[in-house]
Amino acid sequence: MVVAKVTYEEQRKQRLEENKKRMEELHLPLLAQALKNSSAPKTPPQKMKRSTPRIVKKEMVEVRRSNRIANNPAPEYREIVTYERFNSPRKYGIYRRRDLGNRVYASDKDRANAIMKAEELEVGLGSEFPTFVKPMLQSHVTGGFWLGLPSYFCRRNLPKRDETFTLIDEEGEEYPTVYLAGKAGLSGGWRGFSIEHGLVDGDALVFQLIRPTAFKVYIIRVNDSEEAEGDKIETLDA
Repeated sequence: MVVAKVTYEEQRKQRLEENKKRMEELHLPLLAQALKNSSAPKTPPQKMKRSTPRIVKKEMVEVRRSNRIANNPAPEYREIVTYERFNSPRKYGIYRRRDLGNRVYASDKDRANAIMKAEELEVGLGSEFPTFVKPMLQSHVTGGFWLGLPSYFCRRNLPKRDETFTLIDEEGEEYPTVYLAGKAGLSGGWRGFSIEHGLVDGDALVFQLIRPTAFKVYIIRVNDSEEAEGDKIETLDA
């Protein structure tokens, strides 16, 4: 009986050793540890604390009661807490966009007349500095305010990279603008010049390159009389 029991224990230990070796060969202990680590609970994300408004003042006020119990003693009081209120500053633009639905378009006759006067003015300027005439369209004076310049003029006379150009009006006032060489036009700053001078569809402008990055700008109004423009040309000739 004792021999049989000892034999059973030895066989059981032998089977345990064999099973352990098989598990190690199959890497089962490592897999069990990996599964245990993957199933470990993750740390929950921390909740953001809401900022508490700063208390400005506290005061005690008597709660309003009915007249029927006004003679009763011991009135009830309630604490009133006043918190600081934050007001975000608002930015207001100076310029109000024009109503694009009320655009006024120049007639073909008036437009051609303004261009003709601008070309006469251009001739009167002489050939000392490069010049070109630019008739105004709605896209130049409303909405996008983008002024494309003649490509041939840009290739011959203007820089090959973006530059800050100065527009000088007939009164000598200077307006900085941004010249985009890749697009051959004036962008930032042109809107301010257009609005300041009240340019409209049909006006014709004469640009005179008096410096490598500066234009003298002459404005021919589409609604100006022929006499007024004639006086301007005579003044230049003088």
